[in-house]
Parts: sequence; C-alpha cells; structure tokens
Amino acid sequence: MMIFFAFICLLLTVQLVYPFVTVLLVQLFRRESHGLKTAHHSPTTTHHSPLTTHQSTNHHFACIITAYRNVAIARPLVESLLRQTHPNLTIYLVADECPEFDFDISDKRFVALRPPEPLRLKAKSLLYAIDNFCGPHDFVAVFDADNLAHPQFLAEINRFANGGFRCIQGQRLAKNLDTTYAALDSMGEHYKNYIEREVPYRLGGSAVISGSGMATEVALYKAYLGSPDINLGKHQWKKMLQEDKILQNFLLRRGERIAYARQAIVYDEKVETGEAVETQRSRWLFSYFQNMPNALGILRRGFFGLNFNQLYFGFVTLVLPMFIQLGLAIVFVVLAFFIAPVWSVVLMAAIIIFSLNILWSLRLDDAAPEVLRAVWQVPKFVLRQFRGLFKMRSPNKYFKHTEHRKVVSVDELAERRPEFERED
Repeated sequence: MMIFFAFICLLLTVQLVYPFVTVLLVQLFRRESHGLKTAHHSPTTTHHSPLTTHQSTNHHFACIITAYRNVAIARPLVESLLRQTHPNLTIYLVADECPEFDFDISDKRFVALRPPEPLRLKAKSLLYAIDNFCGPHDFVAVFDADNLAHPQFLAEINRFANGGFRCIQGQRLAKNLDTTYAALDSMGEHYKNYIEREVPYRLGGSAVISGSGMATEVALYKAYLGSPDINLGKHQWKKMLQEDKILQNFLLRRGERIAYARQAIVYDEKVETGEAVETQRSRWLFSYFQNMPNALGILRRGFFGLNFNQLYFGFVTLVLPMFIQLGLAIVFVVLAFFIAPVWSVVLMAAIIIFSLNILWSLRLDDAAPEVLRAVWQVPKFVLRQFRGLFKMRSPNKYFKHTEHRKVVSVDELAERRPEFERED
C-alpha cells in the first residue's frame, strides 16, 4: 500500500514539474529560429539541423470552413482569407443546416456548399467539402466558422510546407477578451500553445493539434478521413472522438512530425459565460479520457521503437488536465501529511513550481494584459470545469454545439492587436 501511494505521488510530481523542465530546456539550449527544421528525424536523437530548401513552392490551399446553423459568423473569416498575401487558395464554406444566405462575393476563389441533407458532424462536413473540390490542391487548411485569419497566415504555413512538413499547426489567439471567462479561456490557450506546441516542437517533437488553424497535405488528409476511426466516429454522433485527436493520432502512428508555426496566426472566439465553459469542457474532458488508450499506444510505440517524437507526444497527450492535476495533488498533500510527510513537502514544492511556470509560460507566449489580469479569477474557471466533469456521463444530453456571436472583422482586430504591427 505504501509503495502504491508513493508511486501515485511520484506520478503527480512528474506531471506537475515536467512543464517547467521543458520550458527551461528550451530557454537554455534551443534558440528560436522561426521554427524551420527538418520534418523527419532519426528515432534515436532529438537534434535537428536547420532546414536547407532548394526551391520555394507556392502551394495551393483548400481552405475548408465548417459552419453549423450560423453561417453569418463566417463572413469575416471568408473576407480575411480572400485578403491573404499568399494568393493560391480556394475557400470552401460548408453551410450545414444554415438558413439561406448570400455573401455577395464574386471572387472565384470562394465556393459556398449547402449539403442537401443535415450532416450535424464536423467530420461529415469536411468529407463533403473534399468530395466537392473544384480542382487539385496541395494542402487542406481547416477553420471553424468563428475564426479569423491573419493576412500572413497562409504565407507562414506555406513556408513550413516548403520545409518538408506535411502537417502544420498555426497559433490560435483569442478574438475576444471582453469578459472574464473569455480572458480565462484565452489563458488556457496561451498555456497550451507554449507547453504543448511551441516547446515540444522546439525540442524536436510534435505540436498538439488544435481544432482549427492547421493545414495538412491533401493526400495525407484524405487518408485520415478514410481511416477506421473516422468511419467509426461518423456513427457515434456526439460520442465521437474529437477530429483533431484522431488526426494527430493518425499522423504520429505514421511517423509524421507536426510543426508549430507560431507566426501563422488564426483568431478563435472564446467562451463568454460559465455555462459555456461547462458545456465546452465536458466535451473536451470526455474526449481526453476517450483518447487515453490511443495516447498510451503512441507512448508505447515511442518507447519500444526508440522514437523521441512518439514518446514525447504520447506523454504530453496523457498528462491529466491541469485542474485535475492540481486537485489530486492537493488531496495527496493532505493525505501524505499523515502517511508519508516527505511526499507532502515534495508535492507542495511541485505545486508551487507548476503555478509559477504557468505565469512564466504566459509571459513567454506574450499573453495580453487582459489575460494576465484575469489570473486572480482562475478559481472561478476551475469550479466550472469541475462541474463540466460531471456532465461527461451523458454526452448526448449535455454536449451541445458552442454558439458563436462575435462578428468581428480583421480590420477591427488590426486596430487593437500588436501582432498586426510587427514587421512581416
């Protein structure tokens, strides 16, 4: 019993401290190089020499937007994509169960698709778009209807594609920071951007995929959409594993490395109410636990195959959600005080390191002042996440589509966001 207790304490300590260790390694040994490194590597080493490209290709991008019941929110995204500095693209807007609409856009690069029957699943919308491609494309870029794309988004993605990467994740930033919950949601995004994307990528591993703002080579993406996990998920409805997790599992099993293009910025609407936090997080938590066998499988592949990319990625995707880590750690601090006091001290130190590392990561990821000011409101967000945890038991009842209402143009964002002021 004592050995088991010590083992659990050790696991919690490792999960709490590992982010700080990896951030420290990046700061000490890995200079930021705008990310261009070789896409493939030896499974026994984490070193990547700078990429040497012999030619530059302007890849053609199929930009797929999935809209469900609210197509009006997608117009600013369409306009932001039509204003990309990278000219080779075709936009496919899949309007699932949406009312009649007319964006009055005559640009031939824009294609509006209206499925004759309700699809009600993002994977089905993606398949519908691909089945209706108007011509050949090199990469598929996926967006949610509420997103906005920075004018340089595709140019940055194209740069990484020229570096040999077949899947590239851009950086998602908050489109709205006007409520406490939106700022707290953005705080989580900043932390994940740095700990689960920037740091693993700069250490030679793969970035965790977000639900949007990523691009994948067409042949690879079609293979993913034809995979058994997608075919099974189409019949599971709300119990389907999230598409981004299926994609990253598919890529890692094939030995691919997922790049993180920090300067390829896409804006995402953040939740604004406590109820929305519960709904969204219950869906995410369900998907996390549902994905655990896949993460364990990738970890095992990396361990026995001596593949750092798979080993690191499997570990990162296995790490417990932050509020569960902290909750368990606090419980075990109290228990250890009576059972094994040394572990109480160790876990307290780990909690302090973990908490300070969150603040450090927010600074390193250039979090907005609104996000930093919301730090004191974190307990409010954690409480909502705990409530979401208990909604996982009934996915078909509680898992609802997140409603988006913030219709913001890229010009409006440009007036107040510093990333538009940087020299491109």
